[in-house]
Parts: sequence; C-alpha cells; structure tokens
Amino acid sequence: MELRNYNAPCKNLWTGRVDDPNDPDSFRMHQIVQLFDLAKLDLVRLDSNRLNICFIGFNSDEGVIRNLGREGAKQGASYIRKEFANLPVTFGNQVAIYDAGDIECLNGNLEDAQEQLKLAVSLILNHKFLPIVLGGGHEFAFGHYNGIISHFLSSKKAIPSLGIINFDAHFDLRPYTKGSSSGTMFAQIADSCKEQSRQFSYMCLGVQASGNTISLFKKADELGVKYILGKDFVEPNFESIRKSIDDFIGKHENIYFTLCSDVFNASSAPGVSAIQPFGMNAEVVLTFIKHIFRSEKVVSFDVAEVSPRFDHDDQTAKLIAIIIFAIINVLTENRSN
Repeated sequence: MELRNYNAPCKNLWTGRVDDPNDPDSFRMHQIVQLFDLAKLDLVRLDSNRLNICFIGFNSDEGVIRNLGREGAKQGASYIRKEFANLPVTFGNQVAIYDAGDIECLNGNLEDAQEQLKLAVSLILNHKFLPIVLGGGHEFAFGHYNGIISHFLSSKKAIPSLGIINFDAHFDLRPYTKGSSSGTMFAQIADSCKEQSRQFSYMCLGVQASGNTISLFKKADELGVKYILGKDFVEPNFESIRKSIDDFIGKHENIYFTLCSDVFNASSAPGVSAIQPFGMNAEVVLTFIKHIFRSEKVVSFDVAEVSPRFDHDDQTAKLIAIIIFAIINVLTENRSN
C-alpha cells in the first residue's frame, strides 16, 4: 500500500562539523547516516552483520492540541536529528544508521497520520531495521504499536507476547469518546487488545501524582497497569525497581519502549508539551533505560513531545539525542557480548 502524508528525508538536517573526512575515528553521525525513500525500500541492501537502525519522524501537534497541551512538538523530530547529527560515532562499523523521513499530520487528520505511521513502522520492521520514531506528539504511540503488531501479523506466525514500557509523567489512559489525543493512546491500545483477544501489558515509569486524576489511577489499576511514581525513583529503591522492571520484561518475548520527554525535570527538559517542575533526574532515567535495553528484547522504540518553541538552547532536543546515542551504544555492547 502506498504511503500518504509522507516526506522523504532532508539532507539539510544531517550536517555539522567535520574534523577529518578520512579518519573514521573522528567521524560524527552526519557523516555516516544514509537517507532513503520508503517507496524505494526494496533497493536498500543491509549488512546483516550490523545493527541497522532507521529513524522515522512523526510531525504532528494535533494530539497535543486536542489534549489542550502546548503546541510545538510538530518540529521535534527535525531538532532531534540536528542535535544527533553532531554526536561522535563511537561504535565503528558495527552500526548502520538510516533516515527514512517523516509522516505528516495534514488538515488535523490525526487518525490518518497514525494509520500511515503504522504502515511505515511495519515496512521498516519487515526489512529488518530497528525503528526509532521521533516525535511529535505522543499520540503517535497508537500508530507505532499497531505497526509492530502489523509486522508480527505479516510473518504469519503467532504474535509474540509484547509488553509496553513507557517513561512518562502521565498514564495517557484518558477516555476518547470525543476523539483521540496525546492523552488517550494507551486506552486505545488496551481496547484494541481486548477486541483482538490480545493481552494488554503496560508498565508506566515516572508517573506524577500531580499529572493524573484519581480516575486515571483507578483506570490503570483496572487494566492491570504496572507503574512506579517518579518520586519513588530514589537510590534506596533502585534494586526493587530493577526487579519490578525485570519481572515485567521476563513475562514477554518483545518490548515496545516509549519515552515521553515530559518525564524529566524542567531543568533538564524545558522544551516539552507539559513541563514538569518535579520531574525525574535525567541521569536516573538513563540508567534505567540502559537496563531495559540490556534485556535485548526491545523490538522498536520512540521518543515523544520535544517542543522546540519552548526549548532554551535546544536543551531538550540535545538530551533526547544523547539518550538515543546511549541506547545505540548499549545495543552495540549487547551484540559484542
């Protein structure tokens, strides 16, 4: 099926400092990234000995607008790319990085954009890439999740057990009787699982009591959601938190990992749709993200709600770029062990 609302990747986003054009040890990401049009995906020849990573952007504010949040995340993917472009290549030739462009939300038609992202993610997974979806409002999680399921269905095998781990200040389990938004997607996924007789398995880390109503906590309990409050991520609890995460991961064959930038403290991440004065310490979050990726079960992941219009000195985009950089290095270590 032909993708709509799709833009091929932009070379202008992948520029930066060049210390030495001939010395691989001095390379930065913009010197190794490869661009391709999803319509020509069959022409891409991957080296199976490498970890092949593919960025796909989701340029939408519509879900945030519907959720009465601060508009601006539509530009998030571009700014993350710009910051990632200048980071050093630390993994030699063990990793190949590709950019497949962006899905756009046109004329406020969020549902169509989510469907197009589903198709894009499924295509990328079918061709044996590890997708990284760059957002954009967190509403893309519904399309991303459905893309993973579509990929599993295309293999004509039994769908493996898929758990969702979300670092987020919010459950995003709101009702969607008046339409979907950036606060409803995990409720939508839960209903989709019920309709299709699949298990809904969701762990939310970094939840803020001030960001969720009593009704949302009750909804989480009703759905069997595993969650840990942001305030509980303190050193004395780290061992028990790791155990809780490991217990969750151990029940699944694959993990879909998603990170909402509003989980972080405002001092680290000012450029988000819903700022968190008492959000989590970035170093603590990264420690647990690395732990999750060391499980070798993450099949796809995304980062959401970087909002450049509020981002002083592109601080949040830089934070997310460095987190992606750290994840890639963990995945490289996994392959070496």
